Amino acid sequence: MPANGLANLVHAPLAHWARQRSDAVAIRNAQNALTFVALHDAVQSRAVALGGAPGTVLVDDGLGIAERLIEFLAIVASGRTAAVGDPYWPAPLKAAVREGVAQLNATAHSANVYPTADTPFYIGYTSGSTGTPKGYRRNHGSWTESFRICLETFGPHAGGTILAPGRDSHSLFLFGMLLGIWTGAGVVVQEKFSAARALDTLRAGLAPCLVAVPSQLLVMLELARRRKMPPIDALRLIMVSGARWNRERTADLLALFPQARLVEFYGASETSFIAWMDAAEVAGGQGVQPVSQQAVGRPFANVEISIRPAPQGLIYVRSPMLFSDYVGAGSDGTGVLRDGDWLSVRDVGSFDPQGWLCLQGRQNRMIVTQGKNLFPEELEALLEGAPGVAQASVHGVDDPLRGLQVVAVLRPRADSTLVLTALQLTAHCRKTLEAFKAPRRYFWCADWPLTASGKTDHQAIARGLAAMPSADTLCLTPIR
Repeated sequence: MPANGLANLVHAPLAHWARQRSDAVAIRNAQNALTFVALHDAVQSRAVALGGAPGTVLVDDGLGIAERLIEFLAIVASGRTAAVGDPYWPAPLKAAVREGVAQLNATAHSANVYPTADTPFYIGYTSGSTGTPKGYRRNHGSWTESFRICLETFGPHAGGTILAPGRDSHSLFLFGMLLGIWTGAGVVVQEKFSAARALDTLRAGLAPCLVAVPSQLLVMLELARRRKMPPIDALRLIMVSGARWNRERTADLLALFPQARLVEFYGASETSFIAWMDAAEVAGGQGVQPVSQQAVGRPFANVEISIRPAPQGLIYVRSPMLFSDYVGAGSDGTGVLRDGDWLSVRDVGSFDPQGWLCLQGRQNRMIVTQGKNLFPEELEALLEGAPGVAQASVHGVDDPLRGLQVVAVLRPRADSTLVLTALQLTAHCRKTLEAFKAPRRYFWCADWPLTASGKTDHQAIARGLAAMPSADTLCLTPIR
């Protein structure tokens, strides 16, 4: 990779790899394989074609994923900021984002001919499921430092070819794509996630590193079980984030990928990496174990964490990987709290006696029931460990006696014939949690809603609960 200041620019290594690894594949999809020299030429050509474009350019959502990645790199290489929306947003949301970019260009900088580590290069967007998406802006240095600590922490396989089978509108997958190009190892992308193609790619040895969200791993596991697939030995590293991994499935996943190291990491679009753990070590009882099921790991080497107030309170982070600011519509700054160099995305947590960071949940999801605080994430993690349960979503529903009644919506495991009763589920919860945290009602939901980034769409489930029984769009089945 380039030395000196160029190492702090996200796009800079591309020219280096076009010289050193010209015929190596930089981007592979189902149809084509683009070499580093071809990618470099395409990026440079597109960058020149931008001409007098403003300082922030919205990536064309009509392009395919590989072409969008080329355009992203061209915008950045031209000294501009690339704004990445979701091609599957409804038209009103797309229009709102376009208007936000136009307003930003009316008042902001033009292209930066000599970018530095502090120069913005990327605007991503939070989920737009309940309103106008909020833009968060990142500078070069925050991501090149994320690349560096990723390689330092997860080892040489993180520098191998990466399968990133998700949309570039999700920062996790965009990060994986750019990491593969930054290291010179290349990336494999999918226009739309296909578990079958992902498994074929991994079995063929085309990508020793996989970046995924938990829902993708679960679908891959279910497909491999149905097809009675033999283990895949070529995969060496799985990096999972974006939502909580169901550790009850770790043994199944490592049976499918016996040579792979499975690492979970906790972070946010505004913070990059915060904490991580080796899932196999936790599952296998090796080393010092976390006390709580809510443990998300120990801080990365370049991250400091402060709990305010201690021992349980908001998680504040200080690191060189933090985002710059919010931009566009809905960017009033209420998504985070800042205190000098410290930042909180309003997650609540604590450290257990072994030094593991434990995540209670997001402050705005907290449920007050019977005068006590309940974080849905704690209960969801427990329910996902129950026999026959794949995923869980916990909500508070209006109750004249308790204020809010705790309700759990569950997705059944496709590979299980076990059907638990409500009493059995409650007993499972009360083994480790206080009685008030146990749900009062349970529902099965086979058609599980996901956000564009592959996370459980808790808001869609909440709307389905609110609409019952007259308009149950999610086909919720009560568990008796």
